[in-house]
Amino acid sequence: MSEQINNCENESAAWWSTDIIDMSPGVIRFRGHPIENLIGNVSFAQMIWFMVRGDMPNKEQAYLFECALVSSVDHGPQAPSIAAARMAATCGLGLNNVIATAVNMLGDSHGGAGEQCVELYHEIKKRQEAGQPLTLAVREGLADWISEHGKFVPGYGHRFHKPIDPRSPRLLQLVDDAASNGVVSGDFAVIGRQVEKELTEQKGGHAIPMNIDGATAVIFAELGFPAPLARGIFCLSRSVGILAHGWEQMQQGGRNKGPIPRKYLPKYTGLK
Repeated sequence: MSEQINNCENESAAWWSTDIIDMSPGVIRFRGHPIENLIGNVSFAQMIWFMVRGDMPNKEQAYLFECALVSSVDHGPQAPSIAAARMAATCGLGLNNVIATAVNMLGDSHGGAGEQCVELYHEIKKRQEAGQPLTLAVREGLADWISEHGKFVPGYGHRFHKPIDPRSPRLLQLVDDAASNGVVSGDFAVIGRQVEKELTEQKGGHAIPMNIDGATAVIFAELGFPAPLARGIFCLSRSVGILAHGWEQMQQGGRNKGPIPRKYLPKYTGLK
């Protein structure tokens, strides 16, 4: 009987095996580090990196990572996720539900461009490593991407911010600074700028500038984050704006607010 109990205990313990946390009464260790040693000694940005990747970034890496987090926190109620958060708040939901509603809006078209752009940069980098010069690697990499995914190139152009997204130059300058100090290679910044140049040339000189997704993708690629984590990190960043808007809407009040004012009705296109 004792052997059977031990087997059950071992099976239960292995059911959710994890390298992330060791927790028992009075003990909490994240990846072997007692929580009491982490509190006050690492930043939130360092903790995010540490939890998802397993190693602890140095302060220079964490600073660049944090800059990417700060840059994406919000883009106003015209963004579907923020609008959803505010509508959810008027439906009587708590903040946890408001945040969940909005985060669930972050899909391939709204929230996925950063992940897709990291994938594009990595494909171009592979071509370079195979011996292609930068210009050819970018041209053929873009052609293959467009052939597979369509004409939309993630990370470039913006519906609202013309001629430039004000966030991108600042982020790229920070990458350049980090590269000059040996924190990152700078290779993906070069790739990102060449993609911008190639797209502009393809449009006959009409500028197609890098947007926030392209700029943060440069940072995530430079710091070695796998592409899928770019979307997860964006969700963390945008959750700050979601929380702020949800809370603000709760203070403003309003009840059952839809996407447009009540006096405007959707156009009916069915049978008369």
